[in-house]
Amino acid sequence: MYINATGYYIPTTRIPNDYFSDVNGLSSDWILQRTGINSRSRATEEETIEYMCSEAVANALPKLPYKIEDIDLIIFASYTPSDTIATVGHQIQREYNILNAKVFQLSSACSSGVNAMEIIYTFFTSQVASKALLVCADRNTSYSNDSDYMSGHLWGDGAVAFFFSNTSFNKKDAEILDITTQGLGHIGMGPQGVYLKPQNGGLQMPYGKDVFIYACSYIAQNTKNIVENNGYKLDNLTFFIGHQANMRILKNVAKQLDIKEDVILSNIQELGNTGSASSLLVYAQNIDKFQSGNLICISVFGGGYSAGSCLLRIP
Repeated sequence: MYINATGYYIPTTRIPNDYFSDVNGLSSDWILQRTGINSRSRATEEETIEYMCSEAVANALPKLPYKIEDIDLIIFASYTPSDTIATVGHQIQREYNILNAKVFQLSSACSSGVNAMEIIYTFFTSQVASKALLVCADRNTSYSNDSDYMSGHLWGDGAVAFFFSNTSFNKKDAEILDITTQGLGHIGMGPQGVYLKPQNGGLQMPYGKDVFIYACSYIAQNTKNIVENNGYKLDNLTFFIGHQANMRILKNVAKQLDIKEDVILSNIQELGNTGSASSLLVYAQNIDKFQSGNLICISVFGGGYSAGSCLLRIP
């Protein structure tokens, strides 16, 4: 499976840490020290999740080596949809006239993007589809509460679009070597760790310490496993992209795996936790850095709990 093109959309509005001093009583330094976040992206009223996703697709189109109408599979991955019936996937199908695509929505918290990639890989290997569009986005601030001192200061908004095919179209198409995901509802606080109840408190993370412990453990272990199971060593990694939930998690993982921090790519400092889009956003934002022979690992952890990792190679 190959990545043919990527695009993204990030709102221009940034909410600085100082904003929260009066809102939930947390100082800028307190937030920075514990999360690594300086600011977070925030969508305006006009920047709906549908708008952000459409713009992400449009951003990718100039780099797409075939017509978007050739897509035969569309997956919208998100845990903050605005509509669970008229999904963003169907909106994209209609807007871009992608007539012959299967379309559905997938949600597995912050692992949703990697889960969707695994499903696309399965569709390709079973020859059910050959070209796919993954639109992954979260508009966390549709459901978060700034005054929530437990997690209100974490959330950002953004969208990303990835085009995949079962064959390579040019020499720069990144190859997906392996993907694996896990459902982890049985560990720790599980479904209570992070949840979204639209009519009863919105987006909540009441057990941040539990999330932190298991995120550090599973992101590190899954990264080690997928690298070594494919015949590589951790020293072979050119770049590591973890879920952008907390910079302390990323540094903890780097320490566990004994990889240099300059191997880590991140955007959490500026954008905050952009949910299931976060790690894929980091990839799309840094695509010009990737060179022939680079080995890249994406490893994520999300509420529920859930986890997943993906290993890529640039030809």
